[in-house]
Amino acid sequence: MIKMETDKIMDETNSNAQAFTTTMLYDPVRKKDSSPTYQTERDVCFQYFTQWSEAGQVDFVEQLLSRMCHYQHGQINAYLKPMLQRDFITLLPKKGLDHIAENILSYLDAESLKSAELVCKEWLRVISEGMLWKKLIERKVRTDSLWRGLAERRNWMQHLFKPRPGQTQRPHSFHRELFPKIMNDIDSIENNWRTGRHMLRRINCRSENSKGVYCLQYDDGKIVSGLRDNTIKIWDRTDLQCVKTLMGHTGSVLCLQYDDKVIISGSSDSTVRVWDVNSGDMVNTLIHHCEAVLHLRFNNGMMVTCSKDRSIAVWDMTSPSEITLRRVLVGHRAAVNVVDFDEKYIVSASGDRTIKVWSTSSCEFVRTLNGHKRGIACLQYRDRLVVSGSSDNSIRLWDIECGACLRVLEGHEELVRCIRFDTKRIVSGAYDGKIKVWDLVAALDPRAASNTLCLNTLVEHTGRVFRLQFDEFQIVSSSHDDTILIWDFLNFTPNENKTGRTPSPALMEH
Repeated sequence: MIKMETDKIMDETNSNAQAFTTTMLYDPVRKKDSSPTYQTERDVCFQYFTQWSEAGQVDFVEQLLSRMCHYQHGQINAYLKPMLQRDFITLLPKKGLDHIAENILSYLDAESLKSAELVCKEWLRVISEGMLWKKLIERKVRTDSLWRGLAERRNWMQHLFKPRPGQTQRPHSFHRELFPKIMNDIDSIENNWRTGRHMLRRINCRSENSKGVYCLQYDDGKIVSGLRDNTIKIWDRTDLQCVKTLMGHTGSVLCLQYDDKVIISGSSDSTVRVWDVNSGDMVNTLIHHCEAVLHLRFNNGMMVTCSKDRSIAVWDMTSPSEITLRRVLVGHRAAVNVVDFDEKYIVSASGDRTIKVWSTSSCEFVRTLNGHKRGIACLQYRDRLVVSGSSDNSIRLWDIECGACLRVLEGHEELVRCIRFDTKRIVSGAYDGKIKVWDLVAALDPRAASNTLCLNTLVEHTGRVFRLQFDEFQIVSSSHDDTILIWDFLNFTPNENKTGRTPSPALMEH
């Protein structure tokens, strides 16, 4: 690069010898002074310089620099720059500090780690011997549920962290090759969600008396479902066989939740029943509501139930057999269809078109969220966000702290019966038999156009969709058509089907 510098030059043709300023081109590659006089004087200066203390040498150079012009400073700066640079990753191992070099590089993301491998052989050696690709994958698995789920489903979790007794650790090259495969898997899953490509598995419940699966919850090993025929059925995830039927309710099972100890269910028989999750034995029956128990949630020793009787009951759970009523919340003017809560708020929604917010600790009323034009059938609440579905066919997103409606999603043709969201997506099911997948991040962006928010519509159910749950890999839904469908976005394999989905590879009837 040619630099422009301004120097003061004496105009020799000017009789007054006045100084003027002009612009000169500066070429950084200047010829060195090779005159004998300069070389002799320079050597004398060097002799003096080497005899001085370090402080004296620094002071001399500072004084020298202060007498130089700007472009000379530029030349010296260019000369000093490479002298000041240090390849600390290469130097640390020479000092016996390999672990520090590894620790520094372990903070890099994938793209930076790939670039670091190309710097030199020593950097590549540090990355390889430090197993940094393995550590990067482990960090992702610890902090990201998508990575953790993939590790379990693709069976590479066994090659991470400390090897099991008798198991040898895979070399660095294995994890280096594994990383792009994982990224391809993730890209494929995201693309399948957006395009609706999935593998479908179906459970035909074949209820005895009246058809319909009102509620469900699942994990990797089982699906627990509440049916219109008064039973709770537990299905094995591997072969989709019914492994247990819990009988005791005298009305339809409208809601349920389970953890590692109990299943708790609510019914149109007005009772809440508690079952041992392993044995299936009924261990408690709570009689409080005077009409159907429409929804319930429990967590950390607390349970909230709601009913067609317009009330909300807050319970303290000491043990499965010791559950006591703490408080009854009254305020809705119609059936309370759904509740959710965390340590700060209890949120309820009703056929009276309102969402009410209550303090979890004091059970006192906080505020009402108004906006839906008809009754509200479902909601989920997490952090500051509430997402609700209504018989006005719309979905609304709310800020619970200020009560503002952030977005209205429209697309369903009938009542929105069930809704769930995570950090990326909202999934809704409606009485039109359709399941819709929405972009949550875009929905929270006021600049996003409304017609871009629905990513996909899934149509397989032949009846009203009553309940759904989803994770990064699948949706599990239930319907009035007496089926449970498992929509698998991980294991989709393209075939000749041009509809963008595969026929059900496992159509199980029971």
